[in-house]
Amino acid sequence: MHTDPYLWLEDDSAATRAWCAEQQARTAAQLDADPRFAALADEVLEHLRDDERVPFVEAHAGWWHHFLQSPAHPRGVYRRIRPDDYRANRDAWEVLFDLDALAAAEGVDWHLAGIDHCTERPARCLLSLSADGGDAACLREYDLDARAFVAEGFQLPPGKHSVTWRDPDSLYAAVVLSEADATASGYPREVKLWQRGQPFAQAHSLLKADHRALAVSAWRMLNPDGGEPVDIIEEALSFYRTRYWRVLPDLSRQALPLPPKVDIDGVVAGQLIVRLNQAWGDLDAGVLLALDWQALCAGDIDPLPLFTPGPRQSVDGALAGRSCLFVHVLDEGVSQLWVYTPTADGWQAQRAPLPGQGQLEMVDQPWQSNVLLFGYDDFLTPSTLYWLDADASLTPQALRGQPPRFAAEQMHAQLRHAIAPDGERIPYFVVARRDAPHDGQRPTLLYGYGGFAVPMTPFYLGALGRQWLEQGGVFVLSCIRGGGEFGPDWHEAALAERRQVAFDDFLAIARQLIADGVTCPARLGIQGGSNGGLLVAAAMTQAPELFGAVVCEVPLTDMLRYTELSAGPSWIDEYGDPADPEYHAALAAYSPYQRLQAGVRYPATLVTTSSSDDRVHPGHARKFTARLGELGQPVLLYQSDAGGHSGQGGDMRQLAAEVARVTVFLYQQLMDAA
Repeated sequence: MHTDPYLWLEDDSAATRAWCAEQQARTAAQLDADPRFAALADEVLEHLRDDERVPFVEAHAGWWHHFLQSPAHPRGVYRRIRPDDYRANRDAWEVLFDLDALAAAEGVDWHLAGIDHCTERPARCLLSLSADGGDAACLREYDLDARAFVAEGFQLPPGKHSVTWRDPDSLYAAVVLSEADATASGYPREVKLWQRGQPFAQAHSLLKADHRALAVSAWRMLNPDGGEPVDIIEEALSFYRTRYWRVLPDLSRQALPLPPKVDIDGVVAGQLIVRLNQAWGDLDAGVLLALDWQALCAGDIDPLPLFTPGPRQSVDGALAGRSCLFVHVLDEGVSQLWVYTPTADGWQAQRAPLPGQGQLEMVDQPWQSNVLLFGYDDFLTPSTLYWLDADASLTPQALRGQPPRFAAEQMHAQLRHAIAPDGERIPYFVVARRDAPHDGQRPTLLYGYGGFAVPMTPFYLGALGRQWLEQGGVFVLSCIRGGGEFGPDWHEAALAERRQVAFDDFLAIARQLIADGVTCPARLGIQGGSNGGLLVAAAMTQAPELFGAVVCEVPLTDMLRYTELSAGPSWIDEYGDPADPEYHAALAAYSPYQRLQAGVRYPATLVTTSSSDDRVHPGHARKFTARLGELGQPVLLYQSDAGGHSGQGGDMRQLAAEVARVTVFLYQQLMDAA
């Protein structure tokens, strides 16, 4: 029977803390002491704090709102401005909420986890505040006009809650206050209607799921024309299977006759907008469709397909306007924007022009309008915020753009393909200097994720452009199976017992880069975080000879115990259950922690994690590091104290130092190599 000699590193014991402190000291001695570290950290911090970065805003009641982190406010302030002042680039911001002041007053290192405006009373907000950057957050109601928390307002202690406004005086609240409130994955299992002034214990229960479910939540979709709102309960049976319910006026519920693998994107002109993640009747997975809401509630199912993706396309998202639908489509990983308008004969589809072959980010769809605010960038084009009013024109108007951070005219970006072992064409983007020698010696960083149907798309390289591309480095973004680049089939090709497909795709790209003379194993580094951390850990254990460096961030590495740690049970749909013999063998075959073995030379590895990560347990990173160290391999661990899983929302100086640490590591291993 297998025993785990480093099981103790899963605990937050004095011995674990002492071991982590020893690892931190080793990492600092190699990376923080590098003469380049301080200057790099300052440069990254300048980029993060750059006053010229585009403020992405949300529109509420005639104001545009934005959360800003700056040298004066490292934790951040929530502020607002009038649209005319924003367009004219006038500094007329009003501060509404100061997170630094709150942290100082309460002696808590607060991170902002979210802000939710009440649509019908936008000055009232629900603030989600995390003490360490983890997923668990407390909830407080805030009055933006009064600049104060609401006396006797809605509030909850820390937990993995899901709370949304129903109307100005009630919430749909799925709350975790004790272990009994949580599913096996640690998320809420009961959703309630909570009235203002009512103790939460007396809130009306709408649905209580089995503890084996993933989570429950509820929300309201208001009708901008004044019709009846649509109230939905989402009972997530697992990560990809959901049962949807309609909340009736008497607070009873009615099951909606939808398949289990769908996403609801809104309501337009009485039509429920749904994305299929599975085949349904004669409709293929990936189709975006409309369903008459009243007919659906009566059991009359007559879906109308709006967009049917081609083999290299997917619907990345959709937002419902007052009387139109904005649809974000990916075509070979590049964004398209479509506007759908209901007509007497069906729906009219029109494509809105975008500035180039890059990435669209839907930022906001202001209430009771046909306006979309969206961001656009690509590898070489800085981010710009655009305004599109479908009632006036489908030509977007640029509001503000970020100045360039590096000499993009010296670079080029190319879409290429590698051939996987099963013959599939796997796309990847290569970004490099135009004048770089094609000598097979260029330092190259290959980034990947490959899971949870998350697509990898072009994005502005910012500080990486200056610190890596301008120094002669090459950046490669992989679009491997397991991601969402080409819809549900692309994702499911690497699901559960088929996970090895994602690793094979990634390794195929690495081998192609070497075969094409872009780089060589000694100068090829790989990087990934979370599921991407699993990806690079698997790649380095399966083909260590291909790589010179590995950056493995907040990773899963012990796939035989992942369901025992933090939110692990929620990912059984993605990886399979190690307790089930059907999946155990596949997991054991690639689980990076167990695959490490004596007598193999592994590439230099930097592992990162956070003690406050309550999503992917830091034990994964610690144990992987310990085992590599035991085998005498070159490995460093950096464990932060705050920032949670994403590392966002905290002190920018800490984030800048973490980015600089990774860059120094890559310099040492790939650029300094003889």
